[in-house]
Amino acid sequence: MLLTSIMKTPIGTLTLVAHEHILLAAGFGPLGDLTARLDSTDYERGFTAVKTLPIISDLISDYFDGDLTAFNGIQVRQPGAEFSQVVWKVMRKIPAGKTMSYADLAARAGSPAAVRAAGSACARNLIAPIIPCHRVVKSGGALGNYAYGLSFKEELLRHEGAL
Repeated sequence: MLLTSIMKTPIGTLTLVAHEHILLAAGFGPLGDLTARLDSTDYERGFTAVKTLPIISDLISDYFDGDLTAFNGIQVRQPGAEFSQVVWKVMRKIPAGKTMSYADLAARAGSPAAVRAAGSACARNLIAPIIPCHRVVKSGGALGNYAYGLSFKEELLRHEGAL
């Protein structure tokens, strides 16, 4: 059984899906949008709504309370191609308060020419903001896109001191 939880944050409502203590999906959108993108094996486990997710909810609260490293303590897993998996691992290493360009992200993921593929991995990230795709920006410094809208990206970067 997967656990789902709706969490109020200072920037909006964050929807969470977890299996045991592993976060499978997170985002500022409806639960159905997240669950539809889960791995079929996970989806078939079924869902139970809970008030909070043990460990995960506390760490997210800690992040919004000012511990900008709290997301590092959250275990994650999501479906995706090998290059996307590498990109997501690289994204998790971007420190709070810092940003990285899509080009640098592709290079650090081992494929400097794969800038669009790195951008696609950001767009397919199922665990935002814990896998911090909001910290990836265009080469010129412009914010670029964010699945939940630029206002969320701006608020997260402002919270982290990057703006």
